[in-house]
Amino acid sequence: MTILPDVLAPRLGIVFCGTQAGRASALRRAYYAGPGNKFWRVLHTIGLLSRQFRPEDFPRLLDYGFGLTDVAKATSGPDAALVRAHFDVEGFLMKMRATAPAFIAFNGKRAAEAVLGQSSAAIGYGRQPVDVAGCATFVLPSTSGAASGFWSVEPWQELATAWRSRAI
Repeated sequence: MTILPDVLAPRLGIVFCGTQAGRASALRRAYYAGPGNKFWRVLHTIGLLSRQFRPEDFPRLLDYGFGLTDVAKATSGPDAALVRAHFDVEGFLMKMRATAPAFIAFNGKRAAEAVLGQSSAAIGYGRQPVDVAGCATFVLPSTSGAASGFWSVEPWQELATAWRSRAI
């Protein structure tokens, strides 16, 4: 069972990848729906969206050339409850190879840890030195309210700048 549907299409500009749907997102059946989550506001603030979306608007990201997925598709709740068996890294990699986005952007280090096979301490924010599935890869501070102690908009701005310079 998939908690939230993938929002994917061939050759998207950026695919944002979270760890799993949070409790509020699972209940509302919408990505980044928690009351403290900054995702939609940040996409507008950094200029990737011309207006601020509501979580229920998530399917419209395709209109902007962006997509959404999670590494753990069949579970929901806090990331602290995840175990290795919840992650479908191979399924995620297959989707990225099949759709070939220009950029993969991990919203938080937990999803990046699972895919990159590295510890959180070994992963820096921003553009990664290795590509994932042939795609330029960014690790961004989580927009979750629970991760606000690690928040910084600068890596998000770096992604937006990289996207704009590639799209010209």
